[in-house]
Amino acid sequence: MAVKNKTTHTTENVTDFINSYVEQEQKMQDSFRLIELMKEWSGFEPTMWGPTIIGFGAYHYKYASGHEGDAPIIGFSPRKAEFSLYIYTPSDVSEKLLEELGKFKMGKACIYFKKLADLNLEVLEKLSKSTIEYINENHECGACKR
Repeated sequence: MAVKNKTTHTTENVTDFINSYVEQEQKMQDSFRLIELMKEWSGFEPTMWGPTIIGFGAYHYKYASGHEGDAPIIGFSPRKAEFSLYIYTPSDVSEKLLEELGKFKMGKACIYFKKLADLNLEVLEKLSKSTIEYINENHECGACKR
């Protein structure tokens, strides 16, 4: 039986989401700054994925298990405790860049940080662009190219 993907593209307004969901002023400012940066780096407009993820672009994935779906190419979520960044790929380039990123915690495929000032933005840009390149080369990606 196919498992339905929880994180799907929605038509919710990104600005409305941030204004209604994010309570701390600094997190709100960081969210809008991340939108500017990721839009510039990816060439895509921000869109909502699921109830709390702001994504840029889209690609289709399919695992050996048969599970497949669509996901944003890069993105983030301004979660209550900390930000979640969705810009990591399992590559040597990503691993090297993480060493210079700044103050963060790493999940399985997600980078957690408290505030944008904790990160090296030049490294964040390189990680984001590396992720876009990796996804473009390794997945069905009609929307990856600008």
